[in-house]
Amino acid sequence: MHDTVPVEKHPLKPFLPSNAKLLMLGSFPPPRKRWCMEFFYPNRSNMMWEIFGEVFFNDSQRLVDKVNRSFKMEELKALLKERGIAIFDTATAVQRLNGNASDKDLLIVEKTDIASLLAIIPQCNDIVCTGQKSFSVLTEDYGVKVPKMGEYNEFTINGRQLRLWRMPSSSRAYPMPFKEKAAHYKRMMQTVLI
Repeated sequence: MHDTVPVEKHPLKPFLPSNAKLLMLGSFPPPRKRWCMEFFYPNRSNMMWEIFGEVFFNDSQRLVDKVNRSFKMEELKALLKERGIAIFDTATAVQRLNGNASDKDLLIVEKTDIASLLAIIPQCNDIVCTGQKSFSVLTEDYGVKVPKMGEYNEFTINGRQLRLWRMPSSSRAYPMPFKEKAAHYKRMMQTVLI
């Protein structure tokens, strides 16, 4: 730990619909000054909700609130509940070594208890990680190997058979065209949510 850097606790509660079949795990929210709403992937420049618009509505702007330079949070939550998608992050406390949202500058101080999250969503057998930092927790704690992009590897937590999917980061900094990112997510969603 870096003594001069403050420890930041996770500002959001896990979003865990009772019918969840998929648990999406990011690393940690960006600094609050980058938020446009009180929910996951709150940075207006992050493409996650545009990917969801493309995947579920064939319209990347469907969940974008252009007027308020935000996202349609209530519609997002309704979609996630309807489709059975849970969301949280792999860290519950971090230090931002450079004050930004970059995974490489996050030091995880406290990991999320993933087994406890899964206990709340008994129908969930699929986990997707959306960045390298989120993978590090699962690979370290459960010995699962990082799959190839767009694919999964099987592993177990407390005797429960799970699939860990690797999806491209929704950050604009991640070097992959939007349509290609969305295609990866669509294939995964079609497999998991049938």
